[in-house]
Amino acid sequence: MSPTSALFIGLTGLNANARKLDIIGNNIANINTVAFKSSRMMFETMFQTNLGFGTSPTATSGGVNPMQIGNGVGIGAIQRNFNNGTINSTGDLRDLAIDGSGFFMVENNGSTFYTRAGTFRQDIEDNLTTATGERLLGYAIDDNFNLITGNLVPLNIPVGRMTIAEATRNVSLVGNLNKSGDIPTTGSIIDLMGSTTSGPTILGGGFITSTTLLTTIDDPNNPGTAQFSSGQTIRLKDNATKGGGSVAQADLEITATTSVQDLMNFLDLTLGIQTTGTPNPDGSTPGVTVDPSTGVIRIVGNVGTENNIAILTGDLQIIDSDGITSLGAAFETAQIAEADGESVRTTISAFDSLGTSVLVDVVMVLDSTPNTGPVWRYFIESNDDTDLDISVATGTLQFDNEGQIDTIANTVKIAIDRQDTGAGTPLTFNLNFLSDTGQTTSLSTGSSLIGLTTDGLPPGTLENFATGNDGTIMGRFSNGAIRVMGQVVLAKFSNPAGLIDMGGNLFSTGPNSGPGAVAAPGQLGLGSVVSGALESSNVDLGAEFTQMILTSTGYSASSRVIRTADELLQQLLVLGR
Repeated sequence: MSPTSALFIGLTGLNANARKLDIIGNNIANINTVAFKSSRMMFETMFQTNLGFGTSPTATSGGVNPMQIGNGVGIGAIQRNFNNGTINSTGDLRDLAIDGSGFFMVENNGSTFYTRAGTFRQDIEDNLTTATGERLLGYAIDDNFNLITGNLVPLNIPVGRMTIAEATRNVSLVGNLNKSGDIPTTGSIIDLMGSTTSGPTILGGGFITSTTLLTTIDDPNNPGTAQFSSGQTIRLKDNATKGGGSVAQADLEITATTSVQDLMNFLDLTLGIQTTGTPNPDGSTPGVTVDPSTGVIRIVGNVGTENNIAILTGDLQIIDSDGITSLGAAFETAQIAEADGESVRTTISAFDSLGTSVLVDVVMVLDSTPNTGPVWRYFIESNDDTDLDISVATGTLQFDNEGQIDTIANTVKIAIDRQDTGAGTPLTFNLNFLSDTGQTTSLSTGSSLIGLTTDGLPPGTLENFATGNDGTIMGRFSNGAIRVMGQVVLAKFSNPAGLIDMGGNLFSTGPNSGPGAVAAPGQLGLGSVVSGALESSNVDLGAEFTQMILTSTGYSASSRVIRTADELLQQLLVLGR
């Protein structure tokens, strides 16, 4: 071969080692690039010049090996190292790292890319994006915060914008009901009189009846004139009490057709008097009635000290048509009896579908103590019920001889009207006297009852989020709720080295990578997600410096071949002179 062949062989050495230096330089330059994967270049020999293919041995002579002269070196392969880099904590829960195999899936302009760099942040539309704007893909949630798997969408985490509230479904009551308390004998009895000595009369004489129109009742302070007129209002003021607490103020508008029966219905509903199906122990029936022989309107309440109703003269007032001016007491009142009997009251707070607090009063009254165990009657009412009737429910609960509540019938279903509030109506939930968190007993100790647990939530705003090892994104709301906000998924390739580097820490599928298999972290051999951390570059700086020295030596040696070949050519030129 001529010396010119050696020139070109040396040139291939220069080119190959220069390309390898490019690879080394790129590795070193990306020593601090998040999740960077280093590469290495593999050399291969170029085609051979064959001077002879050799011969096989014979009976009388040995074989001859081939005679070949190489024509230099070429780039055999550039291999990417997909081994994991070190995972370093950043303290920012938006940063994600993959501990194991797999790639995050991101998209831009309809194209899907893959990356190991988890430097995700939110854009103006609350999408999680890479530093260069590609949106992170994963599973979204439905209106009930359940994952919608199988459909990849950009993950959107609206911190500071999403507000949730949840209606109450269960309330647990715990405490003790004193079975040794007094059995009730009477409910509160209040008479409404026209004067301190007699019941109201009608114009022209005679006592009122249930059908008497309010506009025909004689004014005891000005006989011969009507006490009430259309446009006025009878107001039950919150000075009146029930069980020691104030009743909610309520108004009855007087029209030309408003009757005494309408007034009695108004008082029955606003005072929350409940029908138990049986008379009180003294024989009186809870409710509001009028005695046509005396004109006295009688209010009979439910038994139990916590159900005692107290209405003083002036607590029922006549309000002028301007809705402000008081025209005095509507009736004289007389407290005939006060409610007695062992009882206890507690107030629980539930939430409607908009997260509005709804207060519910629960009164437990000792009903009887048969041989089978004490029986307690519950009276449930709510001033937040949107209709006039504050009564919600009444019934009995059976306890055994050891003071334990019936294991089957220990739940009361509650329904509270929420008309014209914008919330779902009615608000329904279970009042549980026996639950995993505690129970109500009936023993010979003092009565005490509290609402221990209440589900449902007031309005709360999404404050922060974090990602679990399985890629599930959990959001924390200002009301204490923790809810699923989505799930990060990963892609796995049978040959990740076949991916095409698109720059910007992004890869796309290549002819030799195969399609990506998509699954949640931890499945199909995929790694787990680490929140608040980033994967470092996997460049081995010591190995790169070693390769740089070897590459420099190879480059210098190839240049020396060219120089020697040049000297040989110079000798040939000298011979020709």
